[in-house]
Amino acid sequence: MKPVILTFARYYVPGYQAGGPIRTLANMVERLSDSFEFRIVALDRDLGDVSPYPDVLPDSWMPCGRALVRHVRPQGFGLRRVAEIVRSTPHDAIYLNSFFDPRFTQSVLVNHRLGRLCGRPIVIAVRGEFSAGALQIKWLKKNIFIGLAKLFKIYDGLTWQASGTGEVLDIQRVLSVGRHRSGWARVSGEVLAVPDLSFFSGIDHALSGKAETPRRSAAPLRVCFLSRISPMKNLDVALRVLAHVRVPVRFAIYGPIEDAAYWTVCKTLIAKLPSNVEVVHEGAIEPAHIESTLARQDLFLFPTRGESFGHVIHEALRAGLPVLISDQTPWRHLEERGVGWDLPLGDLSAFSRRIEEVAAWSDTACRMCSARARTLAAEVAQDPVTLEANRRLFLDVISAAKRTGRAPAR
Repeated sequence: MKPVILTFARYYVPGYQAGGPIRTLANMVERLSDSFEFRIVALDRDLGDVSPYPDVLPDSWMPCGRALVRHVRPQGFGLRRVAEIVRSTPHDAIYLNSFFDPRFTQSVLVNHRLGRLCGRPIVIAVRGEFSAGALQIKWLKKNIFIGLAKLFKIYDGLTWQASGTGEVLDIQRVLSVGRHRSGWARVSGEVLAVPDLSFFSGIDHALSGKAETPRRSAAPLRVCFLSRISPMKNLDVALRVLAHVRVPVRFAIYGPIEDAAYWTVCKTLIAKLPSNVEVVHEGAIEPAHIESTLARQDLFLFPTRGESFGHVIHEALRAGLPVLISDQTPWRHLEERGVGWDLPLGDLSAFSRRIEEVAAWSDTACRMCSARARTLAAEVAQDPVTLEANRRLFLDVISAAKRTGRAPAR
């Protein structure tokens, strides 16, 4: 019998508007289901939706891809309901996908702290929430919560999944996890660098080619942004960059509006852009259409405040796009690979110069960069080390819990 991983995530498929976290979990299920059975508890609706998914039976385990998913209504999903679901679901480990989520993380951990659960090991992935850029957003509220969480030891004894060494340092900086530091400000546990799994279709996309729409030399450079419209993703910074670009640009914004007030700020910036920059908001894209949509662009612009992995960056590379991103993601040294740039957010003029540089590329330079981008995307997707690290993450915590007697037999 395969070990069961009981997972709590606010959004899951068929939803897609929450972006990376959904794709991260869906990729994990797809890639690890030969070794584990995943049971996932998620809301019965997508980000921003007031109505539940059609054809979903609420609060029942239903097949969804290679997982069993229990879509729950937002009303009444609190401490007691979480405890009932955990106690009634056979599992070997619990997997959490956020630090700050009040229902799908904190409700689980408060129950755990009160001894209401089954004593299984818990793995938590913070999904970039501890990056410096992420913590600057609503910083007072977040710092108060972090202090209280340390004081009441809500997060003690967990295994922490970091996407890389940078996120390991972020977690240790914020919580002092794994450090021998006295006092109430330390959280006990272990931090492991286990990169997120990316999409893998079983074929080498670097060799498969893509449906290209070559840009005519006199046409505007087709630049795009794909993500939730929220302060974390820095669309306003992208617009500030474009304000200083002197070549013709058509900037396509793809993604749902998560923060209406922030979108108002962005619309004000759009109205002030020079006449050589055209902006269109295309809304959210269904996952099946992402690659073909991106393939019709010339450059992916994404000055994000921080990403634990950055699935949208991987998707842009899969589509053969050069990427122009911030240095706040695991995607680094892109210029050395000839697929784009990862630049500091403190130098927006460097972003503008790179856009003008891409606009001047020849057709040959564009095709060569596109091939290199697809090659890198395929290498990342097929990395066997990453796959095995994710598999060992769960096997090791389950084995350790059994050895120490912390996990009762189910």
